[in-house]
Amino acid sequence: MSYLNKVAVQLTAAKGSTPYQVHQGWVKEARRVYSPHFNARPNGEVSLLVVHNISLPAGCFGLPYIDHLFLGCLNCDEDISFQALEGLKVSAHFLIRRDGELVQYVSCDDRAWHAGVSKFEERDNCNDFALGIELEGTDDIAYTDEQYCTLMALSNTLMAVYPKLNKERIVGHCDIAPERKTDPGQSFDWNRYLAGLIPS
Repeated sequence: MSYLNKVAVQLTAAKGSTPYQVHQGWVKEARRVYSPHFNARPNGEVSLLVVHNISLPAGCFGLPYIDHLFLGCLNCDEDISFQALEGLKVSAHFLIRRDGELVQYVSCDDRAWHAGVSKFEERDNCNDFALGIELEGTDDIAYTDEQYCTLMALSNTLMAVYPKLNKERIVGHCDIAPERKTDPGQSFDWNRYLAGLIPS
């Protein structure tokens, strides 16, 4: 994200409006990479936002492997750590790169495969009703200012488009799968993020 774009997003969010345009579940301003790993939502419901992190290989940024994973074309011979991902069919709705770039893989109206075995408020299978946002990062490396800026702007937009979303229905992957997952990790500043959201 350029400096001017970053300022524009910050100003737009500060005014209480939404900086992105959404049509049929797609954010116009995002770079689109169409993942085949999705299906229809059972009830068409969007009522939860899940924040994740991802890096491939772990701790390495700016590489194409996340796209490859979500497209189902990751060459698992390229790094020994990829061997555990062989045959994995996974996707998220969004990825926010370290420079703030927004990438979208699946329409918000469809069910991406990001949460796995999960539960929120006694409901299983969070993928059925959740949006998944991946931050390029790790549990213990600080996220960038650009990432927070894009995440806040995107979250405000999604809450405006999908009225069942609100600040109380935003969680980390660790919250819905605590025995399996730790992301977005201790490096994620929840107070900073939530302070940047428009009150619901």
